[in-house]
Amino acid sequence: MIHSMSSSHCLVGSPYYHLHQLKNLSYKVSLNSNFIANKHSITCASSRSRRRRRCDLKAKSSSDAEVKNDEQEKQKRRVLRILIAGGGVGGLVLALAAKKRGFEVMVFEKDLSAVRGEGKHRGPIQLLSSALGVLSSIDEGVAQQVMDAGCVIGNRINGLADGRFGNWIAKFDLMTPAINNGLPTTVIISRMALQEILLNAVGDHIVLNKSKVVDFSQDTHKVVVTLDDGQRFEGDILVGADGIWSEVRKKLFGAQEASYSGYTCYSGLVDYTPSYISSIGYRVFLGPGQYFVACDVGNEKMQWYAFHHVPPRSYDTMAELTSKKVKLMELFGCWCSDVTTLIDKTREENIVRRDIYDRDMIYSWGIGRVTLLGDAAHPVQPNLGLGGCLAIEDCHQLILEMESITKCESDAIKLNEIVLVLKRYEQKRMLRTRIVHGVTRMASKLLGDYHAFTNFRMIWHICFQASGFALSLVLPHFVAWLVTNH
Repeated sequence: MIHSMSSSHCLVGSPYYHLHQLKNLSYKVSLNSNFIANKHSITCASSRSRRRRRCDLKAKSSSDAEVKNDEQEKQKRRVLRILIAGGGVGGLVLALAAKKRGFEVMVFEKDLSAVRGEGKHRGPIQLLSSALGVLSSIDEGVAQQVMDAGCVIGNRINGLADGRFGNWIAKFDLMTPAINNGLPTTVIISRMALQEILLNAVGDHIVLNKSKVVDFSQDTHKVVVTLDDGQRFEGDILVGADGIWSEVRKKLFGAQEASYSGYTCYSGLVDYTPSYISSIGYRVFLGPGQYFVACDVGNEKMQWYAFHHVPPRSYDTMAELTSKKVKLMELFGCWCSDVTTLIDKTREENIVRRDIYDRDMIYSWGIGRVTLLGDAAHPVQPNLGLGGCLAIEDCHQLILEMESITKCESDAIKLNEIVLVLKRYEQKRMLRTRIVHGVTRMASKLLGDYHAFTNFRMIWHICFQASGFALSLVLPHFVAWLVTNH
């Protein structure tokens, strides 16, 4: 209508401009001829204007009919409605992907303050090239924000080192696989900063705070979630992204005991810039029954994790609770200075402890309209730093499968089509998650068995040389696969 009004204005104005020109030439023609000319021009203008208005009315009628048809077509192609339990990294990435593709999406998060990072400190997260590539494919702007906020470690030396002496056991090349596959380089980013970026991109109106999913029901037409405050919401698909202690998983498959890894973990964040910061991204220091991870997280800070092999539910004594640093120096005091310095420079209130758990793999992640992703589906131990990356990769595969759902004319999207889509998602993600799950468990055992090399110096030296040679052959290919998912 804006276009037609402009055209009408030009057509009506044109004869009056012509009349203005005729008036300037009035001294050359008679008054009678000037009048006749003016009358003729006005008649033409009036006739053109009527014809134009008829065309405009006809065009408007046609436009209204098209709008009505479009609205009817949209009603037939009802948008897929996705409900997500959990507003952690996996839940927010899936919500962002769904939003970008025009799906209706709602995220239910029990504690938004934990997502935003207020309160107790939460450690950083490693984003391998595969995860960054997924973020770029979902939203390049968000991916760039993440990379700008993160600390690039893929362009430095990373690997395993001896805890007591500090010498390298194996080095990981994280950069070459990324370059060869055209992917961004691995970064470390504060979990709080990452979730803040994702939450802002998704929008607070999509993430419902203080809303824990405690139950759900489903039928051939819909799935309905029940929150802890009694509210109910319905959708076409429910995705459980609520972590290792997932309520959705519990409702799907019943209560299952989590598996204790054999390790408790002390973690700390320290304001410290070591001399080696420009050349080393992270190191995993190995020792008898324990290992220590140190990584640069940017902003002149270092994050470290101290894993110690203890029986389950071995709680600290009152003295240890008062000073975790004393306990840590008892455990790691004879290790190299790169380890002890980090512990010594960390403030007591910045040290926290938690036991490490995972769960046995399950080979079906959902029933009907409900599925799982991330730690809710396949929780892994943190020794490879891959939990968050796997969740992001899950989101990518799941949203690709959802795009194939046919938008039918009925009010409900066909149940059998949704079931097939969710099963394809599981099948395409099962192999990689099974391998990573198995490797993290194996790594946990092998890292703790390193004491066999340190007890006897000559045996250690021989085994070090042999294992170094074996690692040099196998690790590059395995690391490349981990980093790029290719």
